[in-house]
Amino acid sequence: MDGRQNGGDAVRLTIACPEAHIEDANDLAQVLGYGPPDALTYGEPQWQDGQGNRYAVCSLPVSDGFFAAAFAPLERPAWDDREGGYLINMTGAARAQARVVLASEPGMTASPDTILAMPGEDALAALAAMGLTRLPEPEEP
Repeated sequence: MDGRQNGGDAVRLTIACPEAHIEDANDLAQVLGYGPPDALTYGEPQWQDGQGNRYAVCSLPVSDGFFAAAFAPLERPAWDDREGGYLINMTGAARAQARVVLASEPGMTASPDTILAMPGEDALAALAAMGLTRLPEPEEP
């Protein structure tokens, strides 16, 4: 998912998706992106908040037009057609879209009920501002 198709100057957007909403968020990423590979936008959770809730994150350049598209009524992309068998769960994409919050003021932190999107060129600074830290690496036996 990168939203370049909507024109305009690119800005970086860092998005934190709670673990429970990854599947729906990947459906939304396909609707807003280019195709089936966008189903891999949110992988395994590698970040956590102070309460131990886990998040998958992505950080990508998006156009100014992306913001309008992200909050507009969703339409199934032409490439996801009935003949090939639908890949996108549009109900899931709509659920994810309803959870998206654009961090518009300082102090907004990630929560297990929202998919928080924060503009800013420094993805690591955005994640820190969201109150997220990297999950510890598993110890080797």
